[in-house]
Amino acid sequence: MRPEEMYGFRKGELPLERTVQDGGFCGIFRRIGCIGDSLSAGEFESRRADGTTGFHDMYEYSWGSYIGRDTGADIVNMGRDLMTAEEFVTSYADLMHFFDPALACQAYIIALGVNDLFTKNGPLGTIADVHPDAPEKNAPTFAGYLGRILSRFKKISPRCRFFLVSMPHQECEGRWNPTVEAHRDLLFEMAELYSHTYVLDLCEYFPRQNDEIRSLIYMGGHFNPMGYLYIARCFESYIDWYIRRSPRDFAEVPFIGTDKRFYEVIK
Repeated sequence: MRPEEMYGFRKGELPLERTVQDGGFCGIFRRIGCIGDSLSAGEFESRRADGTTGFHDMYEYSWGSYIGRDTGADIVNMGRDLMTAEEFVTSYADLMHFFDPALACQAYIIALGVNDLFTKNGPLGTIADVHPDAPEKNAPTFAGYLGRILSRFKKISPRCRFFLVSMPHQECEGRWNPTVEAHRDLLFEMAELYSHTYVLDLCEYFPRQNDEIRSLIYMGGHFNPMGYLYIARCFESYIDWYIRRSPRDFAEVPFIGTDKRFYEVIK
């Protein structure tokens, strides 16, 4: 029996092919940092009598909170509506002390890019904008700001696991938005540049965001309650897939934040 088969991994199994209900092996992480925008904050829209829209961050409905309830993990929710990678690393995270070693996490799920690239119309940049060992040299692009975020978290939790989230495909003038694919491709390049970094590729494996899908899991421009739970289960299932596929890569998770080792010492 192949080692991964002991964990229920079927050769050729695709991400999200199996949906976990209780967090699956995502439950090995005891503290998870969740970084993102309004969806990370559990935002809902309301309609006022005059037709205007109200926006309400309800963190108990965020995908991070659902992950916490499913796995029992301590969740550090660092999301906020309209968040960009630039604002997070240049002001917000320091204001909220998210880079304080006391808040260091074993894993970080980072879902940024929508507001950087669409709301603010900022440049995506390229992997050449990123300098892991000298983040102060990073270019002022999404790539550069995301690299600075990863470097800052690596400083307080050097052996943490990063899960970078690509955006689901959205229709754009009758075709799928090419910026979403470019963002996804950049994340995979980032995963090659930083150790223990993985991509939750919603661009490829999450349901395509057409009108039918949106009617099921959205309420306006944000998720409905079922949508937040659904995407939380997708994150858990995707992380579970990575762990079942490569269990040795995650065996030392309990030692994150310590000086203890196993595989680097015992061969």
